[in-house]
Amino acid sequence: MKIASLLTSIILSVFFINETNLNNTDMSSQSSLYDITINSITGEAINLKDFKGKKILFVNTASECGFTGQYEDLEKLHKTYKDKLVVIGIPCNQFGGQEPGTLTEIKSFCEVNYGVTFLMTEKVDVKGDNQHPLYTWLTKKEQNGVKSSSVKWNFQKYLIDENGNYIDFYYSMTKPLSSKITKQL
Repeated sequence: MKIASLLTSIILSVFFINETNLNNTDMSSQSSLYDITINSITGEAINLKDFKGKKILFVNTASECGFTGQYEDLEKLHKTYKDKLVVIGIPCNQFGGQEPGTLTEIKSFCEVNYGVTFLMTEKVDVKGDNQHPLYTWLTKKEQNGVKSSSVKWNFQKYLIDENGNYIDFYYSMTKPLSSKITKQL
């Protein structure tokens, strides 16, 4: 009888330790969005902590895409909700080579053709072996604590709350002024 009781105690102790370790591992693997660094399109470091208190909409962009016209609505979204939302465009050339330009060319294109005044970043990879840490956080549940996804095409959007918590993502077909996005603001 004592052996059975001892074995039960050992099994329960091992289960409890493993359960605790699993829970601690899950919590410790989640990282803060605000710890990630990325540069602006003109090369200055962007401190995402500066945006605490506002929602952030991250959008991977491209100048030669069928969705490029969304720049116009992204700018409207930026101007309409600037007191509570930061729009950040992130150039990427991974989908059909539709963002081949230099940073200077991209910046000029966006300003001249769409009057873009919202924040734009350096050109990055949003998937694959050279995925930028920002997109690792956006696409991996282990990092953002909510949901995993993959970036399917240009102009996919990720919405973050005022405290740096993941809200949701929206495929390219979801327009920037869609109620799916604006109801969150």
